[in-house]
Amino acid sequence: MLGLHDFAAYCRPREGATTIRTLQDFGWRRDPDGVLVAAVRADAFCHSMVRALVGACVAAGEGRFAPERAAGIRDEARRGSEFIVMPSRGLTLVEVGYPPDAELAARAEQTRAKRVAGGLPDEAPID
Repeated sequence: MLGLHDFAAYCRPREGATTIRTLQDFGWRRDPDGVLVAAVRADAFCHSMVRALVGACVAAGEGRFAPERAAGIRDEARRGSEFIVMPSRGLTLVEVGYPPDAELAARAEQTRAKRVAGGLPDEAPID
């Protein structure tokens, strides 16, 4: 699931918004009380993306599809009905990170630019 991809299958469509994102980290662990905790980090998130990613993991965990199917759903780039988007209850935003001040303006311009799955049009792929 990691890397630069079109996450349209995991996002609520919004007119004029891109669904191309770089998923930098996505993992699960159990806390000391046995509660499953997901950690998700990306260059940006589109609307409902984290809730949809968690919903797909829940569906895979319940055996509704193989875990590898999550990437297949992503690659189809269209919203389907194989999983439900999880409710926001229980999901907590822990941190919003920004690049150093010297890199902030360039990063903001890069984030606002129209993206394509291979990177920015006519430019090098996003790191």
